[in-house]
Formats: sequence, C-alpha cells, structure tokens
Amino acid sequence: MSFGGFNDNQNSAPMADINVTPMVDVMLVLLVIFIITAPMFTHALKLDLPTAQSAPAPEKPETITLGIDAAGKLYWNDQPVSSAELDARLAAAAGKQPQPELQLRADKSTRYQTIAEVMSAAQGAGLSKLGFVTDPKTPAHVQEKKEN
Repeated sequence: MSFGGFNDNQNSAPMADINVTPMVDVMLVLLVIFIITAPMFTHALKLDLPTAQSAPAPEKPETITLGIDAAGKLYWNDQPVSSAELDARLAAAAGKQPQPELQLRADKSTRYQTIAEVMSAAQGAGLSKLGFVTDPKTPAHVQEKKEN
C-alpha cells in the first residue's frame, strides 16, 4: 500500500516530501506567546521588609529508654532497675522541664500485665510522653537470607 493523493490514476508512486509548514506556523505562534508572557513571570515588587528577632529554639527533651525483657526485668537506659527504684526515677523524670519522652521497649513475649503496670506507674508519676518502640517487619525474602 502506498501513500499519495486521492486519485490513484495519475501517479501511483508514494509521496516523498513531508509538509512542515503547519508545524512551523504553530511553533512561531508559540514563540510569540512566550515572548509576550515571559516578562510577566519576572515582575518583582520591591519591598522594605521589617526585621525581627525570633525566640531561641526550644530545648529538645531527653529520651529515656525503658526496656522490659521476657522475664519482666526492667532496664532504665540499659541499666537494670527494681520496681521501687523505677517509681523514684519516673517521679524525678516527671519533674524535669522539658519533660523527657519515655520510650518503652518490651520483648514480644513479655506479659501484657507487666507492660500495663509500667505504663500505669509512668502515668501515676506524671509522665505524659510515652512511646512504644518496635522493630520494623522485615520481608520474608530478607529474613530467609539472614537464616541461611
């Protein structure tokens, strides 16, 4: 099949030239539009802005890591603590300004009762920022590579 005019009787050879005149016309129209609109994008307004001093950035509170192992033993920043000592440390931490964030790291086989008691003690001492730390779930194919 060949491309050509509508009348196949005159010349059956394909048309070899591409007419680029419409494309050039469109490009010239776009060029004129961009020449007219470009100064509008660069228009600037001169202002004499006031100067001000801001308050210093607030001090970031410390982070306390409270770990609970599978047996229910408590660790304050990786240091073993007893239940009585935990209450005293939680009360001291609640009195600090800014109040520290308590990050609770519990073993997955830890009894919920132990975790609930620690959360209750933290709330009773006045700590309001409590977070739970977990390990991100690793995809199965990554876990298989680790085991091999």
